[in-house]
Amino acid sequence: MAAEQPVATLGAAIDAFLASDLAASSRRSYAQTLRRLAVEFGADRRLGDVDADELGAAVEHAWGGCAPATWNRHVATTRSFVAFCGRCGWLPSGLEVRVERRRESADRTRAIAYVQIDRLWRRGDVAIREKALWRLLYETAGRASEVLSLNVEDLDLENRRAVVRSKGGDIELLHFQTGSARLLPRLIAGRSRGPLFLTDRRPVTGRAAIVDVCPVTGRARLSYRRAQEMFAEASGGWTLHQLRHSAITHLAEGNVGLALLMAKSRHTNLRSLQRYARPGAEAVAALTASHDPDRRRR
Repeated sequence: MAAEQPVATLGAAIDAFLASDLAASSRRSYAQTLRRLAVEFGADRRLGDVDADELGAAVEHAWGGCAPATWNRHVATTRSFVAFCGRCGWLPSGLEVRVERRRESADRTRAIAYVQIDRLWRRGDVAIREKALWRLLYETAGRASEVLSLNVEDLDLENRRAVVRSKGGDIELLHFQTGSARLLPRLIAGRSRGPLFLTDRRPVTGRAAIVDVCPVTGRARLSYRRAQEMFAEASGGWTLHQLRHSAITHLAEGNVGLALLMAKSRHTNLRSLQRYARPGAEAVAALTASHDPDRRRR
């Protein structure tokens, strides 16, 4: 990208960067970082006056006390922004953000044992809507935002799959199993279109977008916040994301290869997939026991 006129201020450069070809989720995340950077420097600060030492000091002041993962995210965003400004000719192309990534401690405990998940969705006091959502999240290894955005017409019950728009904007398929296939018709209850997962009550007039209101019941699409609250309450604090994490981990423990795991989870980066695909403590314990040379039963 070439700029016809140099951008004079940091604020204008940030606006240009956020208006570039970014996924909506990335744009929201980048905006949080860059708005804070504008506070550190002042949105009216001339870009030509910013040097590497001052940039590094601003990053350290803004996020120096954050956890490693948060720090690394802000550093990566700042570097992307500086590189963008360099390509546009608004900053020297060799300008660097003189801070280092921090080592992130791997969390090996986030996957939930299958027996615990199975016990949860078999409970008699859990409604069909919650059971269907939790099973669908686990069986598809889908992202909660994607599954909650499903409409009835996105489902192909005969072939046990659903069409979703991924966080990058691509149209993709989620594949589910018998458990979800048995629950979904009861959840749909004869509806042919509209949001799949609905709130318990009709929304206040004007509070929900038309596309998020069921034309049959008048109820709105279930929000991520409310879905997470209900899951945490029923499970004792688990997150919806842990269902995706657990599904991928359990497949890895079942010796499913990385190529198939990437196809199932729809990760595009092997490094990010490997965070999920590590066998858990129970699988390692079982492996150790099965290879114990002193075991009596072979």
